[in-house]
Amino acid sequence: MRFDTTEFERAYGTFAQLPPSGKPEIVFAGKSNVGKSSLINKLFNRKSLARVSSTPGKTITVNFFKGDGVYFVDLPGYGYAKRDKGELKRWSELMEGYFGSGRNIALVVQLLDFRHPPTRDDYTMLDFLKETGIPFVIAFTKCDKLNKAQSEERRQAFKDELGEYAAQSVEFSSATGQGVEELKKLIEKEIEK
Repeated sequence: MRFDTTEFERAYGTFAQLPPSGKPEIVFAGKSNVGKSSLINKLFNRKSLARVSSTPGKTITVNFFKGDGVYFVDLPGYGYAKRDKGELKRWSELMEGYFGSGRNIALVVQLLDFRHPPTRDDYTMLDFLKETGIPFVIAFTKCDKLNKAQSEERRQAFKDELGEYAAQSVEFSSATGQGVEELKKLIEKEIEK
């Protein structure tokens, strides 16, 4: 599968706008500011395929990228408190509509910040994925930000924090490229099923 031919197709702001599901969809989910855009750009070896911002909560639409026989879907980040009630309601309806409409979801890449324990919102998302049986892999982002001892400490902590969520995981760095090839292989494996 070629990852370097992936192109942005369209952004959708409401559930009613979402296109019918056909091709398998690889979904990227995670809290605001976890590094989704950076991961997407590194995975596809493109500098600005997904917009990177230092301001959390910038992605407020479901963004579709057309790949090699597959769609890659960038979901809006969750857990960003500075949204008004109307915006939070729209986001909630968009997410419920996306996941509840029988889409051809091959895999969810659930991003967690390697430096910190999972948040309540992270656990809510992991519970949802576990309950619905949607295949998922955990991508631990920003793993280059810790030294060797700190990294080992977080690995051990994650065993307790995520023990009940038996999922494959990848330590990922958009700065160094760590985990890129491993994540590509996991994605290809799910698409080929």
